[in-house]
Amino acid sequence: MSCVQTLQDYAFRSLGYGERLLPRSDFTLCEQFTLIGSGMIWNIYFGALAVLTGFFFATALAVAKNSGRALYRKPAEWFIFLFRGSPLFIQFFFAYFLFLSLKSVSPIFDPFTSAWLGALIVLFLNTAAYTGEIFYGALQSIPKGDVEAADAYGLSGWPRFKRVVWPTMLRLAWPAYTNEAIFLFHATTLVYFSGFPAWRQKGDALYYASYFADKTFNPFIPYPILAFYFILLTLVIIGVFGMVNKQLNRHLPQAGRPKLKLRMNLIR
Repeated sequence: MSCVQTLQDYAFRSLGYGERLLPRSDFTLCEQFTLIGSGMIWNIYFGALAVLTGFFFATALAVAKNSGRALYRKPAEWFIFLFRGSPLFIQFFFAYFLFLSLKSVSPIFDPFTSAWLGALIVLFLNTAAYTGEIFYGALQSIPKGDVEAADAYGLSGWPRFKRVVWPTMLRLAWPAYTNEAIFLFHATTLVYFSGFPAWRQKGDALYYASYFADKTFNPFIPYPILAFYFILLTLVIIGVFGMVNKQLNRHLPQAGRPKLKLRMNLIR
């Protein structure tokens, strides 16, 4: 089978299109690159949607935690503490059995027991908690002079938050938020180990990498391929977030613009 034929047969297998049966023997590099790359579609799906939706929820959490009213502050504090204090894998485990219990009550919860929705919800809540804490720290670091200048111009309430507080918060938090986004995309590999079944049993990138490692008894080919794809994805994230960072700091002199500093997270 040529590499072109392999691409046609397996490029979108993770979405349920193309050849249904996986190759059984005589695995080629093209087959491994194609199938693992096909599984990356799900990892990008989980990471992109969780980051996009979690960003807005995290902003609300940060504002609530920074509030002087206990009615808003306490729920945000406990939510952030709960999801930052427990391992992500355990959150997958409990969420799956929670959705499974709700499914027995009403069939409307059936989609929540699948990875495409249930695992996405867990990732969304997890990254919202971590990002909310990052944004809260940025809110605490906003110079008082900026807020006082906004007050002097007659800005208060939502206009002040929209034009002064929120942009400054993002500018201060963006380097740390970039690291959180990178780690979240890496954490999408945990979906493979969670109880959530994949849609049509097609699986993500780690599913296919594990398949080839089990069949060939050689993990030193599929797992480096998986790492290669995630390195490429990380470079894309750094590029996109770097452009946003430049946009947020466009009003500052070139020498005074903070650069993204990426740090490796070993433990969640």
